[in-house]
Amino acid sequence: MATSPAQTGRVLITTPIYYVNDRPHLGHAYTTVAADFMARAHRLLGREVFFLTGTDEHGEKVAETAWSRGLTPIEHCDDVVAGFQDAWQALHIDYDRFIRTTEEDHVNGVTKILERLHEAKTPDGESVIYEGDYKGLYCTGCEKFLNSRELEDGRCPIHPNREVREITERNYFFRLSSYLDTLKSMIETDEILIRPEIRKREVLGLFGQGLDDFSISREKVEWGIPLPFDRSQTAYVWVDALSNYITGIGYGNHPDNYRKWWNDASVLHLLAKDILKFHTIFWPAMLLAIGEKPPDELFIHGYLTLVGQKMSKSLANVIKPDAWVPEYGVDGARYLILTLFRFGQDGEIKEEMIREKYNADLANDFGNLVSRASKMVLGNFGGIIPEADFSGPEEKALGEIIEQAEKTFAEAVDRVDPNQAIAAALSIARETNRYFDHAKPWARAKEKDLDGLGVILGVTLEAIAKAAIYLFPALPTKVPELLRSLGLLDDEIADRTGKGKVVAALVGREIQKGPALFPRVEKQKPKPEAPKKETKPTDGVISIDDVFAVKLKIAEVIEAEKVEKTDKLLQLQIKIGEETRQIVAGIAEYYRPEDLVGRMIVVVANLKPAKIRGIESNGMLLAAKKGKELRLLTPDGEIRSGASVG
Repeated sequence: MATSPAQTGRVLITTPIYYVNDRPHLGHAYTTVAADFMARAHRLLGREVFFLTGTDEHGEKVAETAWSRGLTPIEHCDDVVAGFQDAWQALHIDYDRFIRTTEEDHVNGVTKILERLHEAKTPDGESVIYEGDYKGLYCTGCEKFLNSRELEDGRCPIHPNREVREITERNYFFRLSSYLDTLKSMIETDEILIRPEIRKREVLGLFGQGLDDFSISREKVEWGIPLPFDRSQTAYVWVDALSNYITGIGYGNHPDNYRKWWNDASVLHLLAKDILKFHTIFWPAMLLAIGEKPPDELFIHGYLTLVGQKMSKSLANVIKPDAWVPEYGVDGARYLILTLFRFGQDGEIKEEMIREKYNADLANDFGNLVSRASKMVLGNFGGIIPEADFSGPEEKALGEIIEQAEKTFAEAVDRVDPNQAIAAALSIARETNRYFDHAKPWARAKEKDLDGLGVILGVTLEAIAKAAIYLFPALPTKVPELLRSLGLLDDEIADRTGKGKVVAALVGREIQKGPALFPRVEKQKPKPEAPKKETKPTDGVISIDDVFAVKLKIAEVIEAEKVEKTDKLLQLQIKIGEETRQIVAGIAEYYRPEDLVGRMIVVVANLKPAKIRGIESNGMLLAAKKGKELRLLTPDGEIRSGASVG
């Protein structure tokens, strides 16, 4: 098994370094905000953390873009890098290092890696790298060599609007074939832990498709790091970029720092699924070849999509990283990025869903509770917080819920599940809301029962402080603001949000008045529409436009399980092309979960998401029913997941 942060007490957390061909967008922010959350959460649990992010600045595409702007490559890089750094500052990303691949220590480290690869031998005694001719396909958009199996309709699936070129070059190749058996075994046994499980299966599937030796150099690209043993060639941009994970912590320059954060820490790479093969196969193989340990864990998340498509410059459908900040604030934007979708799955961004979630979770469940309790302390106790007494039966039950939430938070952090960690923290606020409403402090105030009222308010504010502490990794500006309003001092707040001390002693502190923590965001009223003409009843007849509005797709069931406390509902994870979704279906009386996995079904893919028994369902499957018999509609023949119906 991979080494965990709980074992080492120390964790290196990385994002991919982002390519500087264009400005940052919300897709970049998705990974980076998640990494920032994980870094803050581990620190909250008392662990040492190094959080590494940065930019990938070499390669043919960067040079092309620079010259098209009338700039030198480094001038272009400086300009775009500033945009990334500004975006991360706007979202309060607290990284330990922002590495640029044009920096001297990175170049030195990559040069050392190339030298070691050149000198290294495989387990069979062959040279790890060798010179040869490459003739084949290359996508400049990906800076990636492709084979015919990776194309869709003759085009790169990531950059379908960009031509795939055939090139012939003299390159140096990495003998990947010598490490495949070892790598496969390490992945199967979780020595290299790949999450979620669906991505682990995808990676293992690559081993059966044939993996070729890969090029580590380019012959005709000037903007890059020269090979130390053949200066007519430059390092292939992916070899250059992947190396940042160790050059950024001292490899080739600061050996003590490198050992601390690579050899003596748990290493977690966060990345999106489009760069899965490079990170899970090429990168660990390179490390094995130079005698270094592979990363302990790789978590591979899905895409944020708009109208079913991944955000990208080529599709002109990008959202700025801080686009939600003006309306929802920094913390509101971070919270939405982290919780709109389960980390690991694709998620379709819809404006109405964004506003509803912000109002329900932050404005109502959390912010409103803070406001109600604080006002009652100000009105009945002159702003001085009463002592929290958890000895009563209801208070004791709430205390037990808080303790369980703390455990759930830690477990979720260790399995890289920001959604469940945040849900655990927010559950404290929700249960405290229930306690507050059931205890009816307003009735105690009316009866002048200050002892009973004091217990309710003291317990409520103590629970609020606990919830706030565990929400801090998601809400790093609002939580300190809240804790200050409860009378805590800055050094006490720093202890609670950065060093793992989570006991908040609020008794005797004085509440400070302030603005609402999370004011509701209301939907803008639409402009009045012109009166509609009367239409005759259609008797259920629909137009061809209505038919075309429904998008039916073929989907593959990849996971299935019964919904607890129900007899009829199944919770399904389905794959529509490259997109993974969750749906809830009332078919448990007719199908066992294990009989559905691997089955192709037909689903309505553009149905508005709904919650069924508290579980989000994003689509609907089609089935036919006659009498007591129900059968799923399934396609005939070998039809791929993602195919359209109709």
